[in-house]
Amino acid sequence: MSLTPELVAELEVLALFNLDSSQEGLKIHQTAAPKHIAAAKRLHEKELIDQPDGGYLTSLGRDAAQNVQTVLTILSVAETA
Repeated sequence: MSLTPELVAELEVLALFNLDSSQEGLKIHQTAAPKHIAAAKRLHEKELIDQPDGGYLTSLGRDAAQNVQTVLTILSVAETA
């Protein structure tokens, strides 16, 4: 599996969620980059978020966001080592 621009945009959106609170959602505004607007719609279609413009993570979305953010943390630490 390769990382397509569409998958990268979806990963970027998932990385924006604050996992410290399940009461904090995300709003992708109409002025956002078109790739992020489209990514949010795809994440909603995949049932990872509850609204096409962001909203809250579903249970599956929370798992995905945790994994994305963990990978980014590991890779960021590896860069500085």
